[in-house]
Amino acid sequence: MSENDKEELPESAKARIEKNRQRAIILRNSRLVAHPYAKGETISVDTATIKIGATKYIDTGGGFLREEVEGQESVKEKPVEDEAPIHEEDRPFCMKCDRPFAVSWLFDKFNYKCCDECKDPEEHALITKTDAVNTYLLKAVDLEKREPPLQYITKKNPHNVRWGDMKLYLKAQVEERALQVWGSHEAIEEERLNREEKKVITKTKKYNKELKALRMNMRSSLYDRTSTASHTHKFGPETYNEEDDTYTHKCLTCPYVETFEKM
Repeated sequence: MSENDKEELPESAKARIEKNRQRAIILRNSRLVAHPYAKGETISVDTATIKIGATKYIDTGGGFLREEVEGQESVKEKPVEDEAPIHEEDRPFCMKCDRPFAVSWLFDKFNYKCCDECKDPEEHALITKTDAVNTYLLKAVDLEKREPPLQYITKKNPHNVRWGDMKLYLKAQVEERALQVWGSHEAIEEERLNREEKKVITKTKKYNKELKALRMNMRSSLYDRTSTASHTHKFGPETYNEEDDTYTHKCLTCPYVETFEKM
Protein backbone atom coordinates (compact mmCIF):
# COMPACT_ATOMS: atom_id res chain seq x y z
CA MET A 1 0.00 0.00 0.00
CA SER A 2 1.49 3.37 -1.03
CA GLU A 3 1.62 6.52 1.09
CA ASN A 4 -1.06 8.14 -1.11
CA ASP A 5 -3.43 5.17 -0.45
CA LYS A 6 -2.86 5.51 3.32
CA GLU A 7 -3.79 9.17 3.20
CA GLU A 8 -7.03 8.36 1.37
CA LEU A 9 -8.20 5.93 4.12
CA PRO A 10 -10.62 7.29 6.67
CA GLU A 11 -9.48 7.75 10.23
CA SER A 12 -11.60 4.80 11.48
CA ALA A 13 -9.87 2.41 9.06
CA LYS A 14 -6.46 3.69 10.03
CA ALA A 15 -7.28 3.19 13.72
CA ARG A 16 -8.50 -0.39 13.09
CA ILE A 17 -5.33 -1.24 11.15
CA GLU A 18 -3.12 0.12 13.91
CA LYS A 19 -5.12 -1.76 16.57
CA ASN A 20 -4.78 -5.06 14.70
CA ARG A 21 -1.04 -4.48 14.22
CA GLN A 22 -0.49 -3.87 17.91
CA ARG A 23 -2.54 -6.95 18.82
CA ALA A 24 -0.49 -9.12 16.44
CA ILE A 25 2.71 -7.89 18.01
CA ILE A 26 1.46 -8.71 21.51
CA LEU A 27 0.32 -12.20 20.52
CA ARG A 28 3.57 -12.92 18.75
CA ASN A 29 5.66 -11.83 21.69
CA SER A 30 3.67 -13.64 24.37
CA ARG A 31 2.72 -16.75 22.33
CA LEU A 32 -0.79 -16.49 23.77
CA VAL A 33 -3.99 -17.45 21.99
CA ALA A 34 -7.18 -16.15 23.51
CA HIS A 35 -9.53 -18.97 24.47
CA PRO A 36 -13.12 -18.16 23.45
CA TYR A 37 -14.53 -19.66 26.68
CA ALA A 38 -11.91 -18.30 29.04
CA LYS A 39 -13.32 -16.49 32.04
CA GLY A 40 -10.15 -16.27 34.11
CA GLU A 41 -6.79 -14.68 33.58
CA THR A 42 -4.64 -15.98 30.73
CA ILE A 43 -1.03 -16.74 31.73
CA SER A 44 1.76 -18.09 29.56
CA VAL A 45 3.59 -20.82 31.50
CA ASP A 46 6.10 -21.44 28.71
CA THR A 47 6.23 -21.21 24.94
CA ALA A 48 4.02 -24.30 24.48
CA THR A 49 1.73 -24.19 27.56
CA ILE A 50 -1.02 -21.68 28.26
CA LYS A 51 -2.95 -21.44 31.52
CA ILE A 52 -6.50 -20.06 31.42
CA GLY A 53 -7.97 -19.85 34.87
CA ALA A 54 -7.15 -23.18 36.57
CA THR A 55 -6.83 -25.17 33.33
CA LYS A 56 -3.69 -25.64 31.30
CA TYR A 57 -3.72 -25.95 27.54
CA ILE A 58 -1.01 -27.11 25.18
CA ASP A 59 -0.38 -25.18 22.00
CA THR A 60 -0.35 -27.93 19.35
CA GLY A 61 1.03 -25.56 16.73
CA GLY A 62 -1.84 -26.54 14.45
CA GLY A 63 -4.14 -23.65 15.27
CA PHE A 64 -5.92 -25.16 18.29
CA LEU A 65 -5.30 -25.84 21.98
CA ARG A 66 -5.39 -29.23 23.68
CA GLU A 67 -6.29 -29.51 27.37
CA GLU A 68 -3.44 -30.89 29.45
CA VAL A 69 -4.43 -33.83 31.68
CA GLU A 70 -2.86 -33.69 35.12
CA GLY A 71 -0.26 -36.40 35.70
CA GLN A 72 0.13 -37.01 31.97
CA GLU A 73 3.27 -35.87 30.27
CA SER A 74 2.73 -33.64 27.32
CA VAL A 75 3.44 -35.44 24.08
CA LYS A 76 4.80 -33.43 21.24
CA GLU A 77 3.60 -34.41 17.83
CA LYS A 78 6.36 -36.03 15.84
CA PRO A 79 6.72 -34.77 12.32
CA VAL A 80 5.83 -37.25 9.61
CA GLU A 81 8.99 -38.52 8.04
CA ASP A 82 9.09 -39.48 4.41
CA GLU A 83 10.16 -43.01 3.58
CA ALA A 84 13.80 -43.39 2.77
CA PRO A 85 14.41 -43.34 -0.97
CA ILE A 86 15.42 -46.58 -2.64
CA HIS A 87 19.04 -46.41 -3.66
CA GLU A 88 20.11 -47.83 -6.97
CA GLU A 89 22.01 -50.71 -5.37
CA ASP A 90 18.96 -51.68 -3.23
CA ARG A 91 16.50 -51.99 -6.12
CA PRO A 92 15.43 -55.58 -6.98
CA PHE A 93 16.41 -57.06 -10.33
CA CYS A 94 13.88 -58.56 -12.73
CA MET A 95 14.44 -62.29 -13.23
CA LYS A 96 13.47 -61.95 -16.90
CA CYS A 97 15.40 -58.94 -18.20
CA ASP A 98 17.92 -58.76 -15.33
CA ARG A 99 17.35 -55.03 -14.95
CA PRO A 100 16.56 -53.18 -11.71
CA PHE A 101 13.04 -51.87 -11.26
CA ALA A 102 11.40 -49.51 -8.80
CA VAL A 103 7.72 -50.44 -9.21
CA SER A 104 6.20 -53.84 -10.04
CA TRP A 105 2.66 -55.18 -9.51
CA LEU A 106 3.91 -58.76 -9.17
CA PHE A 107 6.54 -57.72 -6.64
CA ASP A 108 4.06 -55.66 -4.57
CA LYS A 109 1.36 -58.36 -4.47
CA PHE A 110 3.35 -61.63 -4.52
CA ASN A 111 6.96 -60.63 -3.79
CA TYR A 112 7.79 -62.00 -7.24
CA LYS A 113 10.77 -60.29 -8.86
CA CYS A 114 9.42 -59.45 -12.27
CA CYS A 115 8.97 -55.95 -13.69
CA ASP A 116 5.74 -54.80 -15.30
CA GLU A 117 7.31 -54.80 -18.76
CA CYS A 118 8.18 -58.53 -18.53
CA LYS A 119 4.83 -59.60 -17.05
CA ASP A 120 3.37 -62.40 -19.19
CA PRO A 121 -0.44 -62.93 -19.21
CA GLU A 122 -0.12 -66.74 -19.40
CA GLU A 123 2.97 -67.44 -17.29
CA HIS A 124 1.97 -64.97 -14.58
CA ALA A 125 -1.73 -65.79 -14.60
CA LEU A 126 -3.71 -66.14 -11.37
CA ILE A 127 -5.38 -69.39 -10.31
CA THR A 128 -7.79 -70.19 -7.51
CA LYS A 129 -6.86 -72.25 -4.50
CA THR A 130 -9.07 -75.12 -5.73
CA ASP A 131 -7.30 -75.23 -9.10
CA ALA A 132 -3.92 -75.05 -7.41
CA VAL A 133 -4.77 -78.07 -5.26
CA ASN A 134 -6.39 -80.17 -8.01
CA THR A 135 -4.14 -79.32 -10.96
CA TYR A 136 -0.80 -79.48 -9.18
CA LEU A 137 -1.75 -82.20 -6.65
CA LEU A 138 -1.05 -80.00 -3.65
CA LYS A 139 -2.61 -79.76 -0.22
CA ALA A 140 -3.71 -76.64 1.59
CA VAL A 141 -0.75 -76.95 3.95
CA ASP A 142 1.62 -76.86 0.95
CA LEU A 143 0.28 -73.43 0.06
CA GLU A 144 -0.34 -71.93 3.50
CA LYS A 145 2.02 -73.67 5.96
CA ARG A 146 5.13 -74.76 4.06
CA GLU A 147 7.82 -72.10 4.35
CA PRO A 148 7.60 -69.59 2.92
CA PRO A 149 3.77 -69.43 2.68
CA LEU A 150 2.62 -68.34 -0.76
CA GLN A 151 1.12 -64.87 -0.97
CA TYR A 152 -2.31 -64.40 -2.51
CA ILE A 153 -4.90 -61.74 -3.24
CA THR A 154 -8.63 -61.99 -2.57
CA LYS A 155 -11.45 -61.35 -5.01
CA LYS A 156 -15.22 -61.54 -4.83
CA ASN A 157 -16.61 -64.83 -6.11
CA PRO A 158 -18.12 -64.14 -9.56
CA HIS A 159 -20.58 -67.04 -9.24
CA ASN A 160 -22.25 -65.77 -6.07
CA VAL A 161 -21.38 -62.57 -4.21
CA ARG A 162 -22.66 -64.10 -0.95
CA TRP A 163 -20.03 -66.82 -1.05
CA GLY A 164 -16.66 -66.26 0.55
CA ASP A 165 -13.90 -64.38 -1.25
CA MET A 166 -11.69 -66.38 -3.60
CA LYS A 167 -7.98 -66.75 -2.92
CA LEU A 168 -5.96 -66.16 -6.07
CA TYR A 169 -2.38 -67.43 -6.24
CA LEU A 170 0.31 -66.71 -8.80
CA LYS A 171 0.52 -69.66 -11.20
CA ALA A 172 4.32 -69.49 -11.51
CA GLN A 173 4.76 -69.71 -7.73
CA VAL A 174 2.30 -72.62 -7.46
CA GLU A 175 4.22 -74.55 -10.12
CA GLU A 176 7.46 -73.90 -8.24
CA ARG A 177 5.90 -75.13 -5.00
CA ALA A 178 4.64 -78.29 -6.74
CA LEU A 179 8.19 -79.05 -7.91
CA GLN A 180 9.39 -78.65 -4.32
CA VAL A 181 6.78 -81.16 -3.13
CA TRP A 182 7.02 -83.78 -5.90
CA GLY A 183 10.55 -83.25 -7.18
CA SER A 184 9.93 -83.13 -10.95
CA HIS A 185 7.28 -82.72 -13.63
CA GLU A 186 7.51 -86.44 -14.38
CA ALA A 187 6.68 -87.33 -10.77
CA ILE A 188 3.67 -85.02 -10.85
CA GLU A 189 2.39 -86.59 -14.07
CA GLU A 190 2.94 -90.12 -12.72
CA GLU A 191 1.01 -89.32 -9.56
CA ARG A 192 -1.79 -87.78 -11.63
CA LEU A 193 -2.08 -90.98 -13.70
CA ASN A 194 -2.12 -93.13 -10.57
CA ARG A 195 -4.92 -91.09 -9.10
CA GLU A 196 -6.92 -91.25 -12.32
CA GLU A 197 -6.48 -95.03 -12.42
CA LYS A 198 -7.67 -95.36 -8.83
CA LYS A 199 -10.73 -93.28 -9.65
CA VAL A 200 -11.59 -95.55 -12.61
CA ILE A 201 -11.19 -98.69 -10.49
CA THR A 202 -13.36 -97.27 -7.72
CA LYS A 203 -16.08 -96.23 -10.18
CA THR A 204 -16.00 -99.64 -11.87
CA LYS A 205 -16.39 -101.51 -8.58
CA LYS A 206 -19.27 -99.28 -7.58
CA TYR A 207 -20.97 -99.77 -10.94
CA ASN A 208 -20.62 -103.59 -10.84
CA LYS A 209 -21.98 -103.71 -7.30
CA GLU A 210 -25.03 -101.64 -8.23
CA LEU A 211 -25.59 -103.71 -11.39
CA LYS A 212 -25.41 -106.96 -9.44
CA ALA A 213 -27.96 -105.72 -6.92
CA LEU A 214 -30.26 -104.63 -9.75
CA ARG A 215 -30.09 -108.01 -11.46
CA MET A 216 -30.94 -109.80 -8.22
CA ASN A 217 -33.95 -107.57 -7.67
CA MET A 218 -35.20 -108.17 -11.22
CA ARG A 219 -34.86 -111.97 -10.95
CA SER A 220 -36.60 -112.13 -7.62
CA SER A 221 -39.51 -110.10 -9.01
CA LEU A 222 -40.12 -112.78 -11.70
CA TYR A 223 -41.47 -115.10 -9.03
CA ASP A 224 -45.20 -114.46 -8.56
CA ARG A 225 -45.84 -114.85 -4.87
CA THR A 226 -49.65 -114.36 -5.27
CA SER A 227 -50.14 -117.67 -7.15
CA THR A 228 -48.23 -119.73 -4.62
CA ALA A 229 -49.17 -117.99 -1.42
CA SER A 230 -50.24 -121.29 0.18
CA HIS A 231 -47.17 -123.19 -0.97
CA THR A 232 -43.81 -123.15 0.78
CA HIS A 233 -40.85 -124.17 -1.32
CA LYS A 234 -38.38 -126.68 -0.09
CA PHE A 235 -35.21 -126.29 -2.11
CA GLY A 236 -32.65 -128.92 -2.83
CA PRO A 237 -28.87 -128.48 -3.06
CA GLU A 238 -27.43 -125.42 -4.83
CA THR A 239 -25.73 -125.61 -8.22
CA TYR A 240 -23.04 -123.11 -9.21
CA ASN A 241 -22.93 -121.75 -12.79
CA GLU A 242 -19.42 -120.53 -13.64
CA GLU A 243 -20.39 -118.77 -16.90
CA ASP A 244 -22.60 -116.12 -15.30
CA ASP A 245 -21.43 -116.47 -11.67
CA THR A 246 -24.88 -117.49 -10.40
CA TYR A 247 -26.40 -120.24 -8.28
CA THR A 248 -29.61 -122.24 -8.84
CA HIS A 249 -31.68 -124.58 -6.71
CA LYS A 250 -34.93 -126.40 -7.42
CA CYS A 251 -37.98 -126.87 -5.28
CA LEU A 252 -38.40 -130.48 -4.21
CA THR A 253 -42.21 -130.34 -4.28
CA CYS A 254 -42.89 -128.18 -7.39
CA PRO A 255 -41.16 -127.37 -10.70
CA TYR A 256 -40.00 -123.91 -9.54
CA VAL A 257 -36.31 -123.18 -10.12
CA GLU A 258 -34.69 -120.16 -8.51
CA THR A 259 -31.51 -118.52 -9.83
CA PHE A 260 -29.60 -116.12 -7.61
CA GLU A 261 -26.24 -114.53 -6.96
CA LYS A 262 -24.27 -114.31 -3.77
CA MET A 263 -22.88 -110.92 -2.72
